[in-house]
Amino acid sequence: MYRTHNCGQLRATNIGEEVLLSGWMNKNRDLGGMTFIDLRDRYGITQLVFNMDDDADLCERARKLGREFVIQIKGVVRERSSKNPNMPTGDIEIEVKELNILNASKIPPFTIEDDTDGGDELRMKYRYLDLRRRPVQNNIIFRGRLAVETRKYLSEQGFIEVETPVLIKSTPEGARDFVVPSRMNPGMFYALPQSPQTFKQILMVAGFDKYFQIVKCFRDEDLRADRQPEFTQIDCEMSFVTQEDILNTFEGLTKYLFKTMLDLDLPDFPRMTYDEAMQLYGSDKPDTRFGMQFVELNDVAQGKGFKVFDSVELVVGICAEGAASYTRKQLDALTDWVKRPQIGAKGLVYVKCNEDGSFKSSVDKFFDQDALKAWADKMNAKPGDLLLVMAGETEKARKQLNELRLHVGEQLGLRDRTKFNPLWVVDFPLLEWDEDSERFHAMHHPFTSPKKNDVERMLNGDHETMKALRADAYDLVINGVEIGGGSIRIHDRDLQSKNFDLLGFTKEEAEAQFGFLLGAFEYGAPPHGGIAFGFDRLCSVMNGADSIRDFIAFPKNNQGRDMMIDAPSPVDQEQLDELRLDLKGEA
Repeated sequence: MYRTHNCGQLRATNIGEEVLLSGWMNKNRDLGGMTFIDLRDRYGITQLVFNMDDDADLCERARKLGREFVIQIKGVVRERSSKNPNMPTGDIEIEVKELNILNASKIPPFTIEDDTDGGDELRMKYRYLDLRRRPVQNNIIFRGRLAVETRKYLSEQGFIEVETPVLIKSTPEGARDFVVPSRMNPGMFYALPQSPQTFKQILMVAGFDKYFQIVKCFRDEDLRADRQPEFTQIDCEMSFVTQEDILNTFEGLTKYLFKTMLDLDLPDFPRMTYDEAMQLYGSDKPDTRFGMQFVELNDVAQGKGFKVFDSVELVVGICAEGAASYTRKQLDALTDWVKRPQIGAKGLVYVKCNEDGSFKSSVDKFFDQDALKAWADKMNAKPGDLLLVMAGETEKARKQLNELRLHVGEQLGLRDRTKFNPLWVVDFPLLEWDEDSERFHAMHHPFTSPKKNDVERMLNGDHETMKALRADAYDLVINGVEIGGGSIRIHDRDLQSKNFDLLGFTKEEAEAQFGFLLGAFEYGAPPHGGIAFGFDRLCSVMNGADSIRDFIAFPKNNQGRDMMIDAPSPVDQEQLDELRLDLKGEA
């Protein structure tokens, strides 16, 4: 037996007991006549004591232990003279009688502590060491518990967990597929699923009216903090439901998870249309933890001789409450920030609302005090506030101001990571027109149903009508992060075929890609809809983290590489020959 207790288990009630503990040496403190060691496992830390007067040889062996040595000890639990109230085991320590070195360790390349000195790349290369750190372990443990509670809730609601295939057919919509060559079918390729979308719809046709799966998905796309080439979804589908049924069901799931995991009672989730979100926040995933809603200023800012405003579609601004104290240096920094290529703005106009009722702006040359007061009145600004105004094409100006709003909100401490503001965004456009390719793209995916009132217009409308179609689609947003998205699906073959037509598929292409689904619709497909939660994102948002990587045991870096196993990597020529691939990857 290696241990009778773990390193986070012993308390004052165990004083006097003889115990066996095993774990990693976290710290070693040599005080001359005594040596103290912190022994660590995933459950906690226990202090060990070696006394030179009791056993000099044993104490000498303890002094020679290095960090991350794996050891086993036998000893007696005793009361700690200098208690540590910050540790669950802080009232006790172990007077060691026997020491067994189970495995030695090289000096780690970074410290295995809560606040490590290892950079991201180094920690990812030695991920097995990084995973020993308490914060990372807590994240992975949280993720595991969240998965268990998700399964528990959905199972109690009558959902059936069904596994869908990982080797599927490549489809042209959405992100790029990861493709897998088939040895038994030369020149043919599987794709890894971007989602189980068509399979879960097939399950609805098959009569499994409540499906879920915590499933791996794969997208070959550019990466950032909240994206990985492989990620996990809570994937769900239901039959004989309306949008209202789905929103209520998964609002219930979200409330349950926050209560169970964080002991937080979320209020009922407000709802906002896509158009409202874009007009008020410039984003379809607005962060509503703070105000600064957009105010359009065309009627009070144009026609005053300022060409920057007079020549654009939209003049729009936000009011930063209490921020008139920003210095010129801070305001110049904001202007430089929005001019970065990532934002792409040409400039920024500011107006300080002074305490004496006067105004100081970067455009005093073009706008007198009365004109600036009109701006302030329209934006409900008061003395001490700061107005920040941008202008340009409507869509671009809104997106740029959204980025500025979030940036200023962060500077002012308004994005409280312990506060959670959930929101349903509904009534998305069904289609987006792309001027470059001169074709429509699906706002969500090709299987999303239009609103019932728009079905006839979709079947018989003209080009401009198609641009105005609304989808039975919805996103769950928490703190400015899209946590989940879904829709009511098309379940009629003719309507689905029409959508493929609008998206530029020929009849032959649609049949080749999705003939199995269209065929299934001819055998009594029920009305159905669903949603998918980004499981990694949900974990990070619930913990107030910026990156999903800390909640994935073995994540990829920003280049899509696994630094620990050095993947992707070349394969042997023999493997390529078996797959009938040349070195360029061509069949």
